[in-house]
Amino acid sequence: MQTVNLLSKRAYLTPDREALLFIGDGAPQRYTYAELNARANRLANWLHDDLGIRKGDRVSMLAHNSMAYIDCFYGLAKLGAIFAPLNWRLAANELRYIINDCEPAVLIAGPEFADVVAEFRSDVHIDHYVALEGAEIDGAMSYEASVAQASEAEPPSPPLDDDDTWAILYTSGTTGRPKGAMIPHRQVVYNCINTIASWGLTEYDVSPVYTPLFHAGGLFAFLTPLLYVGGRVIVTRTFELEETVQIIDDEGCTV
Repeated sequence: MQTVNLLSKRAYLTPDREALLFIGDGAPQRYTYAELNARANRLANWLHDDLGIRKGDRVSMLAHNSMAYIDCFYGLAKLGAIFAPLNWRLAANELRYIINDCEPAVLIAGPEFADVVAEFRSDVHIDHYVALEGAEIDGAMSYEASVAQASEAEPPSPPLDDDDTWAILYTSGTTGRPKGAMIPHRQVVYNCINTIASWGLTEYDVSPVYTPLFHAGGLFAFLTPLLYVGGRVIVTRTFELEETVQIIDDEGCTV
């Protein structure tokens, strides 16, 4: 049931089928299932071989929607590591608390949040800072350059239990401090199955994903069920009303 197998199995079944269209600041990028799996493998192998990331280690991300979320979503599962994305709407002091609570070994940050990282950096312990899309962060390694040189082979995967944690998503903290909700592998898989069955999803369905990928809605409501069943998703960097309506029309979205 572990998510370690979700993308690799789909890539085996339908390697050349288009899985994802990413629309960001540059030219639109289209990926097949085989290409998505290769990206996830490169991310996992780089983290494992170069940064020493192992089962149970946390990796956080502070960025707008990007392909790096998809890489981490599936790549970390292959290692048994834990994805702990951060809400980029939070202030530095709020992020400081969450980082000290979940203790990520790696923080991947986008260029819009370099100043925020500088604000809390002296008050947290993070082993490795990674700059996404050229973010100017002192001492950080480049995400794109680092992942590009890694192997596309399936990474070493440790024994995993269905109840091992795959992700930690933090609540809003409306009645106190934010709390880290531990999402097990079992929950991700059964959510896919339940969503596919209740919505009647098939491999012919297409859905836009414009919600933030640090949130359960972005990760679990649309992305994982569609990719599980072999459908297609269109991920946008941010939500822009006119752009989203045009995408829905142009790409023939059904969900």
